[in-house]
Amino acid sequence: MKKILFLAIGLLVAGSVSAQRRFYHSPRNTMSNDYSDFYQPTIGFEIGTNISNSVSSSNSSYTTGNLVGLNAGITFNLPIIYPLSFAPEVLYSEKGYTAATQDGSYTQRTNFIDVPLLAKFKLGPIANLYIGPQLSYLISTTNTYDNGFTVSSEQYYANNNGHKSFLDGVVGVSFDFNRAVDLHARYTLDLEQTDNYGSTYVPNYRNQVWQIGLGFKF
Repeated sequence: MKKILFLAIGLLVAGSVSAQRRFYHSPRNTMSNDYSDFYQPTIGFEIGTNISNSVSSSNSSYTTGNLVGLNAGITFNLPIIYPLSFAPEVLYSEKGYTAATQDGSYTQRTNFIDVPLLAKFKLGPIANLYIGPQLSYLISTTNTYDNGFTVSSEQYYANNNGHKSFLDGVVGVSFDFNRAVDLHARYTLDLEQTDNYGSTYVPNYRNQVWQIGLGFKF
């Protein structure tokens, strides 16, 4: 986790230094339209789909099935210096996974409030790169068992060992259709195990999520 965080910090610093050099060595009268509205802060709304499952950092053969869920929330864009912006968000996000067992099928659905704290790099007239940490707060967990005859569910307001807060890593891209609408795609991975029993014998289970959606700026 520390290596990933240090890498992210290094990318942010390098991007900021590169941006400053380009900014101060570019004559004002040669700036493209990219600069015209870059420094305008924006607030917006996004909605999209999560495709999530669970992986293990200590057992590469561990696999689970995908679960489709919703993500939606408020977005912000706070310009720093071209092409770097700070892009925090507050999202409701549905995650989880499915698994086949000897006794039937098992589904775990989790509801989170996610707070991505992202660096946004403008790559061109329409393309943007996002990278950064995400704070995730677990609202509830629902475990559903189906043995082919009966279906039963159990609901928790934390995961099974009491954890509610998690640190994630996020990387993604977006493409601006115009000044008001964009299409984005992201990958999110837990940087902390979702159980506190991780060892050689018990895998460090982590949520991974692929996201795709639309953003609307006001």
